[in-house]
Amino acid sequence: MTELLNRPNADCPADCPGVADADVVTHEPGTGERLNRLRAAVLGANDGIVSTAAVVVGVAGATSDHTTIAMSGLAAVIGGAVSMALGEYVSVSSQRDSERALGISADLQVNPWSAGIASFLSFLLGAALPFATALLAPVAWRIAAIFAVTLLALALTGALSAKLGEAPVARSVTRIVVGGSLALAATFAIGSLFGAQVG
Repeated sequence: MTELLNRPNADCPADCPGVADADVVTHEPGTGERLNRLRAAVLGANDGIVSTAAVVVGVAGATSDHTTIAMSGLAAVIGGAVSMALGEYVSVSSQRDSERALGISADLQVNPWSAGIASFLSFLLGAALPFATALLAPVAWRIAAIFAVTLLALALTGALSAKLGEAPVARSVTRIVVGGSLALAATFAIGSLFGAQVG
Protein backbone atom coordinates (compact mmCIF):
# COMPACT_ATOMS: atom_id res chain seq x y z
CA MET A 1 0.00 0.00 0.00
CA THR A 2 2.84 2.38 0.87
CA GLU A 3 4.42 1.73 -2.53
CA LEU A 4 1.16 2.57 -4.29
CA LEU A 5 0.79 5.79 -2.33
CA ASN A 6 4.34 6.78 -3.20
CA ARG A 7 3.89 6.36 -6.96
CA PRO A 8 2.94 9.38 -9.12
CA ASN A 9 0.15 7.25 -10.59
CA ALA A 10 -1.20 4.49 -8.36
CA ASP A 11 -2.72 2.71 -11.42
CA CYS A 12 0.65 2.43 -13.08
CA PRO A 13 3.01 -0.48 -12.27
CA ALA A 14 6.32 0.36 -10.67
CA ASP A 15 8.18 -0.36 -13.92
CA CYS A 16 5.79 1.36 -16.33
CA PRO A 17 7.30 3.68 -18.96
CA GLY A 18 7.83 7.27 -17.96
CA VAL A 19 8.15 6.61 -14.27
CA ALA A 20 11.66 7.55 -13.32
CA ASP A 21 13.17 6.86 -9.93
CA ALA A 22 13.44 10.59 -9.34
CA ASP A 23 9.66 10.93 -9.70
CA VAL A 24 8.91 8.51 -6.89
CA VAL A 25 8.20 10.32 -3.63
CA THR A 26 9.47 8.47 -0.60
CA HIS A 27 8.67 9.13 3.02
CA GLU A 28 10.66 8.03 6.01
CA PRO A 29 8.56 6.37 8.69
CA GLY A 30 7.75 8.90 11.39
CA THR A 31 8.40 12.03 9.31
CA GLY A 32 4.74 13.08 9.33
CA GLU A 33 4.56 12.35 13.04
CA ARG A 34 7.61 14.52 13.79
CA LEU A 35 6.17 17.39 11.76
CA ASN A 36 2.82 16.97 13.48
CA ARG A 37 4.45 17.08 16.91
CA LEU A 38 6.49 20.13 15.93
CA ARG A 39 3.39 21.93 14.64
CA ALA A 40 1.55 21.19 17.88
CA ALA A 41 4.50 22.47 19.92
CA VAL A 42 4.74 25.78 18.02
CA LEU A 43 1.00 26.38 18.24
CA GLY A 44 0.99 25.47 21.92
CA ALA A 45 3.82 27.88 22.69
CA ASN A 46 2.14 30.73 20.81
CA ASP A 47 -1.18 30.11 22.53
CA GLY A 48 0.50 29.86 25.93
CA ILE A 49 2.24 33.19 25.43
CA VAL A 50 -0.79 35.12 24.14
CA SER A 51 -3.57 33.71 26.32
CA THR A 52 -1.62 33.86 29.58
CA ALA A 53 -0.27 37.33 28.86
CA ALA A 54 -3.76 38.55 27.98
CA VAL A 55 -5.14 37.26 31.30
CA VAL A 56 -2.39 38.66 33.53
CA VAL A 57 -2.25 42.03 31.77
CA GLY A 58 -6.04 42.30 31.93
CA VAL A 59 -6.11 41.50 35.65
CA ALA A 60 -3.13 43.79 36.25
CA GLY A 61 -5.08 46.54 34.53
CA ALA A 62 -7.87 46.07 37.05
CA THR A 63 -5.82 45.61 40.22
CA SER A 64 -2.25 45.74 41.49
CA ASP A 65 -2.90 43.02 44.06
CA HIS A 66 -0.10 40.48 43.64
CA THR A 67 -2.11 37.49 44.89
CA THR A 68 -5.03 38.17 42.55
CA ILE A 69 -2.73 38.45 39.55
CA ALA A 70 -0.82 35.31 40.55
CA MET A 71 -3.95 33.18 41.04
CA SER A 72 -5.54 34.41 37.82
CA GLY A 73 -2.34 33.73 35.90
CA LEU A 74 -1.95 30.26 37.38
CA ALA A 75 -5.53 29.37 36.47
CA ALA A 76 -4.89 30.58 32.91
CA VAL A 77 -1.71 28.51 32.66
CA ILE A 78 -3.19 25.23 33.93
CA GLY A 79 -6.57 25.56 32.23
CA GLY A 80 -5.04 26.70 28.96
CA ALA A 81 -2.46 23.88 28.85
CA VAL A 82 -5.10 21.21 29.47
CA SER A 83 -7.48 22.75 26.95
CA MET A 84 -4.78 23.04 24.29
CA ALA A 85 -3.66 19.45 24.81
CA LEU A 86 -7.21 18.14 24.64
CA GLY A 87 -7.92 20.12 21.47
CA GLU A 88 -4.79 18.76 19.78
CA TYR A 89 -5.59 15.20 20.85
CA VAL A 90 -9.12 15.35 19.43
CA SER A 91 -8.00 17.04 16.20
CA VAL A 92 -5.13 14.65 15.54
CA SER A 93 -7.29 11.64 16.46
CA SER A 94 -9.66 12.63 13.65
CA GLN A 95 -6.72 12.98 11.29
CA ARG A 96 -5.43 9.53 12.26
CA ASP A 97 -8.89 8.01 11.72
CA SER A 98 -8.87 9.45 8.19
CA GLU A 99 -5.38 8.07 7.56
CA ARG A 100 -6.50 4.62 8.71
CA ALA A 101 -9.54 4.79 6.44
CA LEU A 102 -7.25 5.59 3.53
CA GLY A 103 -5.09 2.58 4.33
CA ILE A 104 -1.98 4.58 5.18
CA SER A 105 0.71 2.54 6.89
CA ALA A 106 0.78 2.71 10.69
CA ASP A 107 4.39 3.92 10.49
CA LEU A 108 3.23 7.01 8.60
CA GLN A 109 0.20 7.83 10.75
CA VAL A 110 0.16 10.70 13.21
CA ASN A 111 -0.03 10.08 16.95
CA PRO A 112 -2.64 12.09 18.89
CA TRP A 113 -0.94 11.39 22.23
CA SER A 114 2.41 12.85 21.19
CA ALA A 115 0.69 15.91 19.68
CA GLY A 116 -1.31 16.47 22.85
CA ILE A 117 1.72 16.09 25.10
CA ALA A 118 3.86 18.36 22.90
CA SER A 119 1.12 20.98 22.94
CA PHE A 120 0.68 20.73 26.72
CA LEU A 121 4.40 21.12 27.48
CA SER A 122 5.01 23.90 24.97
CA PHE A 123 1.96 25.78 26.28
CA LEU A 124 3.46 25.65 29.76
CA LEU A 125 6.82 26.89 28.50
CA GLY A 126 5.26 29.72 26.52
CA ALA A 127 2.95 30.70 29.38
CA ALA A 128 5.82 30.75 31.86
CA LEU A 129 7.30 33.89 30.26
CA PRO A 130 4.42 36.35 30.78
CA PHE A 131 3.40 34.64 34.03
CA ALA A 132 6.87 34.99 35.55
CA THR A 133 7.09 38.57 34.31
CA ALA A 134 3.78 39.44 35.96
CA LEU A 135 5.03 38.01 39.26
CA LEU A 136 8.59 39.37 39.23
CA ALA A 137 8.40 42.76 37.55
CA PRO A 138 8.10 45.86 39.78
CA VAL A 139 4.54 47.17 40.00
CA ALA A 140 5.43 50.41 38.21
CA TRP A 141 6.84 48.48 35.23
CA ARG A 142 4.60 45.40 35.31
CA ILE A 143 2.33 46.20 32.36
CA ALA A 144 5.14 47.45 30.13
CA ALA A 145 7.29 44.44 31.02
CA ILE A 146 4.51 41.98 30.19
CA PHE A 147 3.95 43.69 26.84
CA ALA A 148 7.66 43.69 26.01
CA VAL A 149 8.34 40.08 27.00
CA THR A 150 5.20 38.82 25.28
CA LEU A 151 5.83 40.57 21.97
CA LEU A 152 9.49 39.52 21.93
CA ALA A 153 8.53 35.90 22.59
CA LEU A 154 5.87 36.03 19.86
CA ALA A 155 8.37 37.48 17.40
CA LEU A 156 10.74 34.59 18.11
CA THR A 157 8.07 31.89 17.74
CA GLY A 158 6.73 33.61 14.63
CA ALA A 159 10.19 33.56 13.07
CA LEU A 160 10.65 29.91 14.06
CA SER A 161 7.31 28.82 12.58
CA ALA A 162 8.08 30.73 9.36
CA LYS A 163 11.46 29.03 9.07
CA LEU A 164 9.94 25.60 9.66
CA GLY A 165 7.19 26.25 7.13
CA GLU A 166 9.54 27.94 4.65
CA ALA A 167 7.34 31.05 4.69
CA PRO A 168 8.38 34.73 4.66
CA VAL A 169 9.72 35.52 8.14
CA ALA A 170 8.81 39.22 8.20
CA ARG A 171 5.19 38.55 7.27
CA SER A 172 4.80 35.80 9.86
CA VAL A 173 6.40 37.86 12.63
CA THR A 174 4.33 40.95 11.78
CA ARG A 175 1.10 38.95 11.76
CA ILE A 176 1.65 37.33 15.14
CA VAL A 177 3.05 40.45 16.84
CA VAL A 178 0.16 42.63 15.63
CA GLY A 179 -2.36 39.99 16.73
CA GLY A 180 -0.71 39.65 20.13
CA SER A 181 -0.60 43.42 20.58
CA LEU A 182 -4.31 43.70 19.85
CA ALA A 183 -5.12 40.93 22.33
CA LEU A 184 -3.06 42.56 25.08
CA ALA A 185 -4.41 46.03 24.39
CA ALA A 186 -8.02 44.78 24.45
CA THR A 187 -7.71 42.87 27.73
CA PHE A 188 -5.75 45.68 29.39
CA ALA A 189 -8.40 48.23 28.35
CA ILE A 190 -11.20 46.00 29.68
CA GLY A 191 -9.31 45.35 32.92
CA SER A 192 -8.58 49.03 33.41
CA LEU A 193 -12.21 49.97 32.78
CA PHE A 194 -13.42 47.29 35.21
CA GLY A 195 -10.89 48.38 37.82
CA ALA A 196 -11.91 52.03 37.50
CA GLN A 197 -15.59 51.16 37.89
CA VAL A 198 -14.99 48.97 40.94
CA GLY A 199 -12.68 51.51 42.48
